[in-house]
Amino acid sequence: MTDEPLDEGRTSEIDDLSGLADLTAAEASAFLTSVTEVASGSSPETALPLLTLALSQVLVAGARLGAIQDVVPEERFEPDAADDDSDPLRTGLANVFAGIDDYVYVIDPITSSDRADGSITNDLVDVAVSLSHGLKHYAAGRRLEALWWWQFGYLSHWGDRGMMALRSLHSILAHLRLDADEEAVGEAEFDALHP
Repeated sequence: MTDEPLDEGRTSEIDDLSGLADLTAAEASAFLTSVTEVASGSSPETALPLLTLALSQVLVAGARLGAIQDVVPEERFEPDAADDDSDPLRTGLANVFAGIDDYVYVIDPITSSDRADGSITNDLVDVAVSLSHGLKHYAAGRRLEALWWWQFGYLSHWGDRGMMALRSLHSILAHLRLDADEEAVGEAEFDALHP
């Protein structure tokens, strides 16, 4: 880095990006809180809706990052940051999603029709680890670096994993809500039409 003053345009750009970093940090923190709460197993009845909302919101944050120009940190290296142990989160989520965790997806719908196996648990943990890594830079006062990490990670990894998990959660919710017993549906329709 040089000691030369930044020009006015660059200062304004950094201010704008700092605000975006603050917003993204808040959204990343909210996602981590939600996924940790679900992994605790304390409210299994709200796990699916809570994760669907949390993933949707953090993917909006990622889409916002994907829509702006490339973020370029002031320094061209990343200080080492120890990753948190994700095993407790993975174990908790695996317990929540026991029996419904696995799914099949198309690897790249643009370039091939090859399919692969996926896991909601692994996807959620990947998103959490990537967001957490960016939060460490943010907490250390390196906002642009955090923003660069979140943007790069969204485009290269966690955005895709998050969308796969969201699609799977949506599918599970749809089956739970729509695959109802025909007799029960008929009775509900009759009751609704004949008060």
